[in-house]
Parts: sequence; C-alpha cells; structure tokens
Amino acid sequence: MTDATASAPVASQTTGGAFYRLVWKWHFLASLYVLPFMAMLAITGGIYLYKPQIEEWLYADRLNVEIGAERQSYEAQVAALTETTGVSRIRSIKIEDQPGRATLVEFDDDGKMRSYAWINPYTSEVLATQPRDETAMRVLRKFHGELLLGSFGTKFVELAAHWAIVMFITGLYLWWPRGQRTVKKAFSPPSGKGRSFWRETHLFTGILAAVLVIPILISGLPWTDVWGGGLDYVQEQTGTKSRSLRFGGDVPNSTASQGTSMPYDMVFGVAKAEGLVAPYEIRPPRKPDAAYWVRSASKNRAEQTELIVDQYTGAVLKRHGFADNPALARIVSQGISFHQGELYGWLNLAQNTLAAVLAVVLSVSGFVAWWMRRPAGSLGVPAAPEASLGTGMIVLVIGLSILLPLVGASLIVALVLDWLIFRKLGWFQSRPAT
Repeated sequence: MTDATASAPVASQTTGGAFYRLVWKWHFLASLYVLPFMAMLAITGGIYLYKPQIEEWLYADRLNVEIGAERQSYEAQVAALTETTGVSRIRSIKIEDQPGRATLVEFDDDGKMRSYAWINPYTSEVLATQPRDETAMRVLRKFHGELLLGSFGTKFVELAAHWAIVMFITGLYLWWPRGQRTVKKAFSPPSGKGRSFWRETHLFTGILAAVLVIPILISGLPWTDVWGGGLDYVQEQTGTKSRSLRFGGDVPNSTASQGTSMPYDMVFGVAKAEGLVAPYEIRPPRKPDAAYWVRSASKNRAEQTELIVDQYTGAVLKRHGFADNPALARIVSQGISFHQGELYGWLNLAQNTLAAVLAVVLSVSGFVAWWMRRPAGSLGVPAAPEASLGTGMIVLVIGLSILLPLVGASLIVALVLDWLIFRKLGWFQSRPAT
C-alpha cells in the first residue's frame, strides 16, 4: 500500500511513469474522503465485535438474576410487564434456557416505541425497560452503519466502503515492488524517524490491512442500501433469496381460526423437542388464524432452524433450516457472520480485531505523513501529468463502476465538478512540495 501522502517520485524511479503517478493522485484524492470513515468504521466495528462481553458488563444487573426455586410462567412474566408498563404489542420473547438468566421481551409501548424488557423468570419482576434504539450497542451499530442519520447517512458510509475497496486496489498497485523498491524492502517493518517513519508505517500496515480489511468490506456490502438493494433484486429475480420464515413468505396459518392459544411454555417445549439449539426466540401470532414463529437464535448460522407452530394444537406446520436456503443466500449469511466475527469462533474475532487495529493505524499514519509533507496552504496533491488509459484499464474502471455503483456515480460527479468548478478555483490541483 503506497503512501498516498509523500511527494511523488520521478518517473525514472518506477516502471509506471506518468500512469503510476496518475493512479497515485486518485489514490490520494480517494483517501481524503475514505480515511476518516475508515477510522470511524474500524473503531465502532472493532468495539461492536465484543457486543456480548460489553453488554454483559453494562447490563449485568438486568441480564443475571438469583436462581429461584421455581420459574414463573411466561404468561405471568408478560402480565407483570403489562401491569408495570404500557404495552400495545408483544413482538418476541427470547430465553437462553439456562438458570440465572433473565427473560428478554421485545414489545411496543403505548406510544408504539419498540422497546426491550428484562424480567426475572423466578419472580416476574420487571428488572428494566428501555427503548431498543437507546441501548448502547444499538446506538453504536446505527452510528457504524448510518452515522445516526438514517437512510441519508448510510449513503455516505456506503460510498466510503466502495471507495475504500478502490483505495486498497490502487494502493496495492502503487505498493507493488518496482524499480529500486525491492520485495524485501516492501515487506520490511517501519523504521526511521519523523515523516519517514510514518510513511513506512503506512506502507507496511497498508499491505496487511488490504488482506484483512477487504473481505470485511465486501462481506458488509449486503447490508447497504445501493449495493445491498441491487443484490436483493438479483436474488429476487434468480430465486436465490433466503427462504427464511421470519419476515413472511410462504408461511402457513393455524388449522383453526378460534380457540385457546397454547401457552408460551409449550411453544418453547416444542422448540426443544424438535432439537432446536438455545437461545430460543418466539413471536406470538397477531391474528386468530396465525401461528407461532419460533427459532434458534444460535450464533452458528447452520443451527438457526425456524418453526411455524399451530397456536391451538402445537403441531409443527413448517420447518426451515439454514441448509434449506439457496447457496447464494447461505454465502451472504455466512459472510455477515464473518463480518461480525462469529463465523469460526475466537480466531475470527481475533482476525477482525487485528483488521480494525490495522485500519486505524493505516488511517492515522496516512494523515500524519500527509500533514508533515504537505506544502503550506495546499493539500499537497501528488503531481500527475495527463496520462491516457489503455483498453485494459478502461475495462477495469467500467467493471469497478458496475460492481460498485456508487464509485461510478461519484466518479462522474467528481469529474463534472472538476471540469466546471475545481479547475477554475485551483482546488485539488498538484503543487510541488517545498
């Protein structure tokens, strides 16, 4: 990963000449936008990797209870919640099926606010209630994905993710050993002092970060609005979308439309009898002819089996396992698991943690090296003469613009602004370092 901040080398020191410096200039300009977002995403994402541990620390008094002699029924627990808090809808009930853990109920209050309640299963005491979007890790997740600005903010984050991939690709091209830069030097740890140290740190961490961060960026794209929306459309058209029963689809109704609904305890009993892996989550039916939805909330995606259970008879009307999804849907799901550091245990967690640290170091070292060498009163854009692109590079740019649509759209906008405004104002133009 070449330093996007040091002064441009002369053509004789590289085999790329003018084209090399042109790529360097675009790498530098992309970094101006990407690096602040990369640091933010790395810090927030790195923290979110430890969501279970952090929540266990923050909410120990509502997650853990003293083990009692006998559990209260889930109906009694929900009734206690209804008595102490206005409830307009019970969304779900989640249990871990181990002694000493609270029951988690997700509900809508009287103001339609989506909220959580933690209930002592032995006493039915409501330990705490809180709006879902005000829980610490939920706030962190929303900041990570949308800057707390909703669908408007998520576009900026997605744009940064798209350009980060381009930045890594161009950086790898620039880092590749050529001329006087040997393979040994390219893989050498940083040394020296001052700007030289920061420049070499950027080089060294860049290549390591590229290997670890690019897969994280790609695995996070299905969550995005533009790229993820496009993938969703492709899956819809090709029949490769997840067949999960969670959000509707071909879900059967109960065999009757009236009668006495079976209690929550019996629904959880069905889940255990069917071999589902704890934790368990159930969603009660909202209509007289609807059915219970129950699933395994295991972190292991392969264990996330779902059931549709007749609310009157307890019969399993439909069963859906992870293996029942199309191959593309399974790949996307496992990619999300990898993104969250859950796919292969502690090793995945450690790998993503290292990636987050490297991304922060890469961002900081790039900024410091740029700040130390930029000419006073200038951005210090690397000098890059006009260079023609070969057919291969044109195809590559078009291909990247198709695969990463926000790259293509923003590139067109940038070129138009450069032609209409930036060149006249002298912005983002190369100036020699002093």
